[in-house]
Amino acid sequence: MINAAIVALSIVGQEMSAATAVRRSVPSSNSDIRMRNNSRGADHTSESSNSQAHATPPSSPVHESARPSRGCCFCCLAVKSSNGGADKSRDNKLTTMPEKDEPPTLEELKLWGESFEKLMKCSGGRKLFREFLRSEYSEENMLFYLACEDLKKEDNPELIEEKARLIYEDYISILSPKEVSLDSRVREVINRNMVEPTPHTFDEAQLQIWTLMHRDSYPRFLNSQVYKRLLQQLS
Repeated sequence: MINAAIVALSIVGQEMSAATAVRRSVPSSNSDIRMRNNSRGADHTSESSNSQAHATPPSSPVHESARPSRGCCFCCLAVKSSNGGADKSRDNKLTTMPEKDEPPTLEELKLWGESFEKLMKCSGGRKLFREFLRSEYSEENMLFYLACEDLKKEDNPELIEEKARLIYEDYISILSPKEVSLDSRVREVINRNMVEPTPHTFDEAQLQIWTLMHRDSYPRFLNSQVYKRLLQQLS
């Protein structure tokens, strides 16, 4: 009897141990499931964030780095403004021959049509001819000619050197937007003369530009609507 009872208790104990092991294994499996779900969720979140990273949002660093171009525009405006002031200062230093604002008379218009020399000797003629050159985008020829005439009247060595440098930078330098058309021989002469500038540093260049305006621009000026209309109004 005692042996039978001991055997029965041993069997019950083994069953209870098996049941306990089963209960302990279930939470473990549930925990594994939650861990796998969490890892899948993390992978999904990672994939989602990667896809969002490929589609660059408006506030991404790439766009932010491109935005400062607006600041560059302000810099450009500042440079243009400062250059505009410099241009005005240069124009003041390169004083040109005076040009009257009064309308020309019929006699003056006829004289201008007779010869280029008479046109250039009259302030009203130079002004009207300069307006015509501006319409043909060759106003720099007249500006250069007038600047050379002004240089010839200068007797102060310091001002001669300064004005000669400004003329060279504005009308001779190949980097200037107002560069006049000169041949290589005349440019070599100017370069030699610029070592010690004088009032006649640009004489050969001025003569070449005078000839260009006389032969090329002056005939077109006489046939232009600007000249013919004014002549018709005063006739």
